[in-house]
Amino acid sequence: MFNVYEQVDRNKFRSTLVIILFAVFVTAVIYVLGRAFDYGPSFLGSALVISGILSFGGYWYSDKIVLGISGARRADKSEDLLFRQVAENISIGANIPLPELYVIEDSAPNAFATGRDIEHAVVCVTTGLLSKLNRTELEGVVAHEVSHIRNYDMRLMSVVAVLVGMVVLTSDWILRSRIKSRDRENNAGAFLMILGLVLLLLSPLIAQIIQLAISRQREFLADADSAMITRQPSGLISALRKIAADKEPLEAANKATAHLYIENPFKDDQKTIGWFANLFNTHPPVEERIRALEGY
Repeated sequence: MFNVYEQVDRNKFRSTLVIILFAVFVTAVIYVLGRAFDYGPSFLGSALVISGILSFGGYWYSDKIVLGISGARRADKSEDLLFRQVAENISIGANIPLPELYVIEDSAPNAFATGRDIEHAVVCVTTGLLSKLNRTELEGVVAHEVSHIRNYDMRLMSVVAVLVGMVVLTSDWILRSRIKSRDRENNAGAFLMILGLVLLLLSPLIAQIIQLAISRQREFLADADSAMITRQPSGLISALRKIAADKEPLEAANKATAHLYIENPFKDDQKTIGWFANLFNTHPPVEERIRALEGY
């Protein structure tokens, strides 16, 4: 059984390993597709530049984009006093500046963090979360979101977005362009063409699965870090149980923002969809997260 410090180190190692493997996968895909369809080095460079610009823009303005989509308001110093007090205490415990605090007017309990770095970070909660959790549970949730900020999860996922963008953009360009025809004089060339076609069809799907796997690993890391900050994992355990038990979907959420929340805002029935469909979940099952927290 791992203690909280060992679990944090273990989760960081797993995330780093997945990122490295993901980078190798992207490089291999671009190389094979380039060889198979006679694209030169400029092809890889163009894909990198364009996907990088788009991802950087989304990263730099991520907080404003997400808050606008979610219809969030700035937390009121008097109306949301408990939220502010808890956030101030947790930020001190995590040794980071107090993030900007926002609230979504929705009775479904949930929360998320966004922003490009520690100095430009946001923690947002719903009114349902503030009304349905006690102080200890709210501390666990806020500490989870502050952990995402302290661990630079937003920056990590931006890097992943660039890699995913490269794969998707590369595949899209090849599908939309006219494939150069030339005679294949040996079996190696024919094999390369077949491999290129297979990767062309499967690489966007594989990249998306890897991206979601990294997102799920970061949730485990934030859970462990929350327990480290509060020294009371029972608060987050109780909060996760309440959030999971509440069957009301979050109306402000959409597919673009779902991965940010502490728990799936759509309230899908994960017990009946099977292991393959779980590959496409943005969050690990609550039962697994609670079991991990109970081991601390």
